[in-house]
Amino acid sequence: MASAADWRASLTSSDRYDNIQAIKTALEQFHVTSSLTQRDAFSIENEAYKTSSCRDQYNAACRVSRSQDQNGSPQVQQPEPTVDEEPESPGVTIGPYRNCHYVASGVTAEVYRCKTTALKVIVETRNMEPHNPAREAVILGFLKKPCVPLLETFRDQEQRFTLAFPFMPMSLESLMEHGAIPQGRVRRHFTDLFKALQFIHQEGIIHRDVKPSAVLLESADGPAYLSDFGTAWHPELSASAEPTDRKILDIGTGSYRAPEVLFGDKSYGSAVDMWGAGSMLAECCRTNPRPLFESRQAHEDGNQLGLILSIFKTVGSPTKESWPQAANFKTPPFDMYQSFEGQKWEELLPDVNSDFRELIAALVRYDSSSRPTATQALRFRCMQVAIDHQTQASAVD
Repeated sequence: MASAADWRASLTSSDRYDNIQAIKTALEQFHVTSSLTQRDAFSIENEAYKTSSCRDQYNAACRVSRSQDQNGSPQVQQPEPTVDEEPESPGVTIGPYRNCHYVASGVTAEVYRCKTTALKVIVETRNMEPHNPAREAVILGFLKKPCVPLLETFRDQEQRFTLAFPFMPMSLESLMEHGAIPQGRVRRHFTDLFKALQFIHQEGIIHRDVKPSAVLLESADGPAYLSDFGTAWHPELSASAEPTDRKILDIGTGSYRAPEVLFGDKSYGSAVDMWGAGSMLAECCRTNPRPLFESRQAHEDGNQLGLILSIFKTVGSPTKESWPQAANFKTPPFDMYQSFEGQKWEELLPDVNSDFRELIAALVRYDSSSRPTATQALRFRCMQVAIDHQTQASAVD
């Protein structure tokens, strides 16, 4: 029987494209807004590709059922969770690790699970910047919890560079897929996140890709670990390729990208991580978790412009008073776009606790110099309960 890796290898780009188009057509039959169908189709197919353990399961997951939920929305057949199930077939061997099973893939790597270990196998080595696995490994060697610990690095039998980490069964992204997150959990997870950011920022490191899938969880209650340092910037290790004032702009993921990057500020700093954290916090605090801003898939035309307009429509267009640094950007945002008034935070997040809204509003602001640092974020009222509880627990231990 073919392994997980084998069935994906046999799946051509044409096969995946055909499935995406079929999903799109099915969604249109349910009168889903046309501007959303392509994006939703990509998301459904990609989720099926990542989570299915065989070709039949993938095909089933790509079928949009004609049944509807109580809101009239089409139902998608999702594969059963397989994280803790015995795999249907033997896994692959990666270096000294046997019986490894595919979990996910990214721009440059594939991730496999071998019992309690996660293996990040680098499969793309050309034109990788800002992705740099060797630099990532060195940076990880500097870090401590709540950053994800690096167990070892090695080259497998195909000479592919591989990083080994403790396997985490969940992420903040997968947790949100199950609906509202209790306020206590949000506090705990973001306390861990801010402590991780506090540590790396004190070392001069910028993560540059803070997003829900990069926050790994040992369980739904935590602890949480910041991971995915593949595009991180280090003041010494990155200096030759990316001087402080000439950093790469192609960083971040979707709706978590900071506005200064979108407008060409190559001198950005750690505040880009705080914008991402704030956007993510807003998403986690909502009764029905969803991103604060809309963003198209990275490969779609106009994805950056779409995100800019979504930010403007959501929190209002920037002015020279609200974003003084932008006047010196290569592409200033003033007078180039239609002006939007935006919404008040009480209107944007009516179901979110006011203390959390206060922190979100402080983090999601244009002026990067006025965003709280990770250290300052931990001092906000909404985070104090978690800190107090952790302090008490440490005292007991």
